Amino acid sequence: MSAELGGRTGMQGKLSQWLRGRRPKDATGDGGREDLLLAAAAAGLPLAPAAHPSGYRCSCDRVGCPTPARHPVSFAWQTQSTTDRGQIERWARHQPQANFITATGMVHDVLDVPAEAGREALERLLGAGIEVGPVAESDDGRLLFFTLTRGTPADEDEWWPCELDCHPETMDEHPGLRWHCRGSYVLVPPAQLPGEGRTVHWVRGLEHPLPDPLSLLETLTDACARYVGEEPDHVSAAWPLRRH
Repeated sequence: MSAELGGRTGMQGKLSQWLRGRRPKDATGDGGREDLLLAAAAAGLPLAPAAHPSGYRCSCDRVGCPTPARHPVSFAWQTQSTTDRGQIERWARHQPQANFITATGMVHDVLDVPAEAGREALERLLGAGIEVGPVAESDDGRLLFFTLTRGTPADEDEWWPCELDCHPETMDEHPGLRWHCRGSYVLVPPAQLPGEGRTVHWVRGLEHPLPDPLSLLETLTDACARYVGEEPDHVSAAWPLRRH
């Protein structure tokens, strides 16, 4: 565990140095977009190209796309996702309108909550002095809390799925808290959503180290329980993780 934390600290230190040496430009410009994507990759977030808005529709050819501008362009996104700087630069320059997703469950997970509940939880967490990592806001009404991943045990029999786990095909089943881990993804800022001026953008940037998800979970589930009108115990009881 100490070696893992040491590696994480070293990675965050390198990221801070990288950000100081290459200050992001205006995020609305092409240079700002590429810088923010490279910063995400430098933080260890594996990226892959995603669809983008085409007016109020999706750039993909699918009629009635259920997740316009929010899905990868390739079915092989899990193996395609990378932190390689050169590859991300090529993608960003050859696909100047593309959004990007980050594959969860490799280095990081994402706790995805309704924006109202997320803002309440963020205020409570910061007020309590709890370390909160990067947080993104999606203008479709969600807050995304980036955390360390739960990990992938070598013995798959040791893995206990969590009832809060969310995958792209189960998004509608999780109106409250969604835990994006293995087999899932989220849009990484900067991203454009269908509709005038709707984006996914950082509220707290990548200079903040990724926290343990369990340090945030109780506060997030409590805020979400009030948001969806459920008892906190009903929500938080559904997260067996894995044997230690």
